[in-house]
Amino acid sequence: YYGAITIGTPGQQFTVLFDTGSSNLWVPSIYCSSQSCSNHDRFNPSESSTFVSTNDSVSIAYGTGSMTGILGYDTVDVAGISITNQIFGLAETEPGDFFYYCPFDGILGLAFPSISSSGATPVFDNMMSEDLVSQDLFSVYLSGDEQSGSFVLFGGIDSSYTTNGITWIPLSAETYWQISMERYVSINGEAVACAEGCQAIVDTGTSLLVVPSSVLNNLLATLGADSDGQISCSSVSLLPDLVYTINGNAYAVPPSSYVIESSGYCTLGLEGMDVPTESGELWILGDVFIRQYYVIFDRGNNRVGLSALA
Repeated sequence: YYGAITIGTPGQQFTVLFDTGSSNLWVPSIYCSSQSCSNHDRFNPSESSTFVSTNDSVSIAYGTGSMTGILGYDTVDVAGISITNQIFGLAETEPGDFFYYCPFDGILGLAFPSISSSGATPVFDNMMSEDLVSQDLFSVYLSGDEQSGSFVLFGGIDSSYTTNGITWIPLSAETYWQISMERYVSINGEAVACAEGCQAIVDTGTSLLVVPSSVLNNLLATLGADSDGQISCSSVSLLPDLVYTINGNAYAVPPSSYVIESSGYCTLGLEGMDVPTESGELWILGDVFIRQYYVIFDRGNNRVGLSALA
């Protein structure tokens, strides 16, 4: 899920992934000769009258892909909101081929300043401090099945998406959009993981549901998939919900959401990855989870709101 922004004066357009799992803004620059920059738009600072350079470097490693570069300041336009003196990364290297195949040029991080590489102030923090949003929150709707209509709304909640009410979940850390999952993750009422409670993050920049590696094989076996996560498409209708317990409420992910069908094959949208934090291994609630809810990321009150979509 990505959209257009401009950087500089006059604006140079880039497509960015709106990522609640990271905090930096960066785009490819003309200083980048990596293969991944060759087929993407690249920022040219000499063509912006408002660009301010620095000598500071930045490097970021994601679950997939990485970048290194330098930091600069310029005017950034996002959704009609113009942010002056926004610090951002000008990528000089993007190793490997991950970003080469991405339909977006760069990343716009929407998590907290505490996890921003090089201490760069995130875009939404500047929106708040420059009084560019009426409320210190943003909200996200991700449509399913290649349908249009997905959006990020900065500074507001669209009430037409909250007719089922909003359930609020307090954050357990101001790093990622991190929340506590109590008790257990369950299938058919049976606890399958997280018996002692665990931590989860709501991450628009992750496509699937990420679980700790040690848990993955048990989950796949319980759901009747092979070790690669493949499952017979004919059995999908018989699969149970995957239920997360968060802040006393059960959040069920149905098989229609967690099974990915592609050219006649069905795969569970589960991925094993170890993301250690001070409070234990993270579970990642990626797009597979987010697509079922209108999600409100509330910085003013350090909480996440979920409203079930009809």
